Amino acid sequence: MEGSPGIGGHSGSDGSRAPPKIPPAMEELQSRLQETLDLLSSQELRSFRDHLKKVEPRVSQVKLELEGRSPSGLARLLAKQYYPPAAAKRVLVQVLEQLPRADLLPRWQSAAADGPVIPRKIPKRSYDCVEGELDRYDLSGRRKAFLMCVKRNRLGAHQDVLLMEDWLDQCQFENTLCIDPDKMELLGKITSFRDGLNEIKDDIGCCLVALMSHGEEGFIKMKDGEKVSLEGIFEMFNNKNCPALQEKPKIFIIQACRGERRDSGVETDDEPMDSDDGSEKRRLPTFSDYFIIYPTQADHVALRDPRTGSVMIKAMTEVFKQYGNKWHIADFFTKVNNRVVHREFNLRNEPIKVSLVMESTLTKFVYF
Repeated sequence: MEGSPGIGGHSGSDGSRAPPKIPPAMEELQSRLQETLDLLSSQELRSFRDHLKKVEPRVSQVKLELEGRSPSGLARLLAKQYYPPAAAKRVLVQVLEQLPRADLLPRWQSAAADGPVIPRKIPKRSYDCVEGELDRYDLSGRRKAFLMCVKRNRLGAHQDVLLMEDWLDQCQFENTLCIDPDKMELLGKITSFRDGLNEIKDDIGCCLVALMSHGEEGFIKMKDGEKVSLEGIFEMFNNKNCPALQEKPKIFIIQACRGERRDSGVETDDEPMDSDDGSEKRRLPTFSDYFIIYPTQADHVALRDPRTGSVMIKAMTEVFKQYGNKWHIADFFTKVNNRVVHREFNLRNEPIKVSLVMESTLTKFVYF
């Protein structure tokens, strides 16, 4: 018979069994566990349960399914399973390290291994402070991505593909890959991708298109040097041509030069850092809910390392690995830009600086 000493129930005067009395320390532990679990997204909560199955002593699958579906239920189950607090601390650290949610670790790592549980307030993730669910896009539908990369004559491009595939996988995207296409092949495949979205209109939550190649302002180049208009590709996914994505986020990641200009930067005094009322049918603008990220300013070159890949792609994966999906996409790329801007680069023995450029017509927040 399972149970912990000192928490059994007792019989009432009518012979019924009263609910077991929970020790104050266990109640406090349960409250603190729920504080942490409430900060996890639905996807993170599912991952938490999956990782929990591998931690010893293991929680039974049946208990997880019956009692651990909600943050409150899971907190109650964990408090009973891993009481006293020292055991719960060890389990929480093990699981949170796998998510990754490094921002939640300090409150558990700093707790005394055998001391009392002291509740502490955690700063809420930014979307938890938003008033109402309407301010967030609903990404419960399928997340579809189209990833194109020209590897020919682009050393390091293979690494970009690996990093992007891993990032898309962690963000729960279904990925369509297009490697070294010519112009007609790209247009054919991306049109087919777009038409596929329209065929499953009600099931789509989000679309992401990543294009990685040589380029110039307004164009991306194919393996044979032929140019494809970026504006033409953006237009393929607008609210007229892709009704499946109306009021849904359309994210474009462009890893390509936008010209030949180079920014050598300027010296500073700072130490260098390491590298409608309803009366009419509602209408939408033709171009809305777009988010486009470029690796450099207009008319400027983008940077790619032959060994580690493109500067922007590498910084994206570094930031995601460190912070997970705790930020809205614009905040995420702001952090990426901070990392890129404050790194020192050289091109042909000359100093060069880059800064990402974001363009947005989003109407809500995007959290992966």
